[in-house]
Amino acid sequence: MTKTTPRRDVIDAIRAALLPHADPARGAGQQRYMKSTLPYLGLTSPTLKAALRPVLGDPAYRISTRPEWEATVRALWDEATHREHWYAALALLQHRHYRAWRDPDLLPLVRHLVVSGAWWDVVDDIATHVVRDLLLGWPEPIATVLRAWSRDDHLWIRRVAMLAQVGAGARTDPVLLADVLTPNIGYAGEQVFFSRKAIGWALRDYAWTAPDWVRAYVADHPDLSGLSRREALKHPLGPRAADALTT
Repeated sequence: MTKTTPRRDVIDAIRAALLPHADPARGAGQQRYMKSTLPYLGLTSPTLKAALRPVLGDPAYRISTRPEWEATVRALWDEATHREHWYAALALLQHRHYRAWRDPDLLPLVRHLVVSGAWWDVVDDIATHVVRDLLLGWPEPIATVLRAWSRDDHLWIRRVAMLAQVGAGARTDPVLLADVLTPNIGYAGEQVFFSRKAIGWALRDYAWTAPDWVRAYVADHPDLSGLSRREALKHPLGPRAADALTT
């Protein structure tokens, strides 16, 4: 099988757009805070978005085929010398021009990014945006994958399964939510904090929409960690005001 060549001009343009905004002092602080092996250029989030916008929106850098797009995202990610290159790869992955290509066939690339990224900043973005959109668009096949991922050997794949419905509101599937959270209640692997936090965050988010369901789930699972329980019950009054106005 022939390997698709990434768009090197797009990768070079993205890197060149970020470089003038580098702030080494800020970057050093960001790297310490994130405990990142990759250094940071030192861009703020608004600066990063502003720097990427003209490149990603330029017709000269529009990627015309799906294999090229996926190869470019992967190369930008795998060859990153600074963490902002990862953020840029995610921006390219999520750009509106390529929305039609975000479907279940994207899952192998998604898994690669999660496993190789393996930290909350990139994993949570992937879970709550890319994977959530896939789930909402293709609920049955993606739900099957998430149920399997919730029992994966890799912690961060498990975390994606748990967080994939954060932000889904009334479109949350509570059966799926329970199915992906419950196997992780007793997770005792490395970095268990991130598993327990994910359980709590997923429940807390759904509590805005269905507080009674969340209270019942917590009551039915006395083996939840204290962290998961506290996070889940932070907002016991739900639902969001905006939701209330539509009922």
